[in-house]
Amino acid sequence: MGNQLELLEAEALKLTACEHAAFAQVLLDEDADIEEAWAVETERRIADIKSGAGQVIPLAEALAQVRAALK
Repeated sequence: MGNQLELLEAEALKLTACEHAAFAQVLLDEDADIEEAWAVETERRIADIKSGAGQVIPLAEALAQVRAALK
């Protein structure tokens, strides 16, 4: 695996500045997909709360539940 990374790095270093930027964007696009998925999930959760389908609990209670589960 390290060998593949070294080869990729060597090839990336041959790129021009514009090509570096384009390659970086390709690598970061996966993060954009993740961010988009979280945005959709956030909107869904907000809609659930507004409609009464979701449950809201105080932060202190949520933290207490998490701490209890970790014990």
